[in-house]
Amino acid sequence: MTAEMVAPAWMHEQITAEQYDSWSDEQCAGIEVVDGMVVVGPSASKRHNRLARILANALDDAGGPEWNADTDFDVRLQDVPLTNRRPDVVVYRADTIDLLPTRPEHVLLVAEVVSPGSETTDRVVKVDQYAKAGIAFYWRVEQAATGVPLLYTYVLDPATDAYREGEVFTGKVAVVAPFAVEVDLGSV
Repeated sequence: MTAEMVAPAWMHEQITAEQYDSWSDEQCAGIEVVDGMVVVGPSASKRHNRLARILANALDDAGGPEWNADTDFDVRLQDVPLTNRRPDVVVYRADTIDLLPTRPEHVLLVAEVVSPGSETTDRVVKVDQYAKAGIAFYWRVEQAATGVPLLYTYVLDPATDAYREGEVFTGKVAVVAPFAVEVDLGSV
């Protein structure tokens, strides 16, 4: 059995931004592109999706008319080689809602909900990529063994293009930066 029998040929070759932009929404769903290579992740659990939605709803309310918070769309970190990430939650400028692709300069905050199999990517790889792209805030939600999620916050240090650790919240979240957010993740 060849690789082409298991997955389409385009999954084994570096793709360009132009190629990716020509694909349908269905082709782009559930994938990310890193250094031009398609990365397919497993489907998220209901708990994962619920945490992301609850967080996005709270951030959307807190952002007012200036900021939108949504789930499940690409952020184009770089064109060559193409790197598109699909954060679990993205807070972006409301006036850029119709601009495609969404770029780091449109984004204030990205949040990732860590799932089994995404630990290293969400804790190390994406942190570095988002920081280098200049996204001001990164939040990581860990689904702790206690059942009460932990939220780790990071703030970009523009002098080093790296995040510095912020506060850690358990269950109930009351964050002031980038704007006041109150959400109870412990009820998920």
